[in-house]
Amino acid sequence: MKQDIQDLVAKYGAKDPLTLADPSRLPLAVPSFGGAEIEEAIASLLTGWITMGKKVAQFEQLWAQEVGTKYAVAVNSGSSALLVMLCALVECGYLQPKQEVLLPAVGWSTSMFSVIQAGLTPVLVDIDPHSLCIEGVRERPVLAIHLLGCPSRVQTPLLLEDACGAHGAQIAGKKVGGLGKCGAFSFFFSHHLTTGEGGMITTSDENLYQACRSIRAHGWVRDRSDRQKFIADHPKIDERFLFVSQGYNLRMTDIAGAFGIHQVGRLDEFVARRRRNHLNWCERIQSLSLPLNVFPEIQGTKHSGFAFPILLHEDTKLSRKELCSFLESRNIQTRPISGSNLSKQPIFAQIPGFVEGETPVADAIHERGFFVGQSHAFGEVHGELLTNALQDAFSARK
Repeated sequence: MKQDIQDLVAKYGAKDPLTLADPSRLPLAVPSFGGAEIEEAIASLLTGWITMGKKVAQFEQLWAQEVGTKYAVAVNSGSSALLVMLCALVECGYLQPKQEVLLPAVGWSTSMFSVIQAGLTPVLVDIDPHSLCIEGVRERPVLAIHLLGCPSRVQTPLLLEDACGAHGAQIAGKKVGGLGKCGAFSFFFSHHLTTGEGGMITTSDENLYQACRSIRAHGWVRDRSDRQKFIADHPKIDERFLFVSQGYNLRMTDIAGAFGIHQVGRLDEFVARRRRNHLNWCERIQSLSLPLNVFPEIQGTKHSGFAFPILLHEDTKLSRKELCSFLESRNIQTRPISGSNLSKQPIFAQIPGFVEGETPVADAIHERGFFVGQSHAFGEVHGELLTNALQDAFSARK
């Protein structure tokens, strides 16, 4: 059995994540890890230490350096990162209970749910037709979603970032996750980098950092570097189980951390390839004059190409369902654009939030938008596969 495992690791480890894509298919995601991650994870198993430990701490340090913040706090998912981050903002007094937080109407479900779960009020607003993000100057706190790798250029006194699908994206040379007060990332399997499941909070605020470390792990002081002041204030409580926050158990395992410490170094090349694909695909599709919109990189930003969004024109005779079915028949996987207009989801009628203003762009995305996969492992042949399929789909309807 031992030799079988060694042989399997050696066989997989010889594969380059940049070459794992099948040229005849366009899936939603391609594995981003190789032998180094697998060997590091196995080494963790062999030590017997598999819960949060030294490898998670190393991953946190590497990710803070990558993003350009002082601190990073690892958790078990991107959704958990948002929840911990928002709860910490309330605990530290940066946000007040029930305070309104603006977020784009188009986003992922837990982007909105985390606002509610932290005791805040989500206010959905329309998105920009070119970036599909919230833009402009806003006076209230904003949870900016850098949608599918396109950075949001919103300006606000308190900027909170949902960068779960935008690793490596930039505005004016500064990376997302380090633009505002704090940011959240996901390391789910389909994202730029993966730890299987996993997430990260980034910030340069000391108080927020300490609060996040308590909230992710039961609310205790064990992981806080400022724990001595709490211990001194409560001498009658055993410091090993001293709780100072309303916490959860959302820790990252050292198995995930083992993946993360090897994934960080892959990001630059992954993003360069994804961005090249995005620019190339936009140019190719625009040249076909088909009744659909794509979303080129915004000047002054760097798109990180998490997925490739497409919007059908309102007057086209081909429905989204028909087009997606055709693409799927050509081995091109599709999905709606995130949760589309979240206010249209059944759950929205049951939550303490509201929509502010009209949402024509979000409505269009909800009705006619979809995305196809994007990957570091895709190349010229995958762009041809997509553009040929789109052209054939509309030609069949002429």
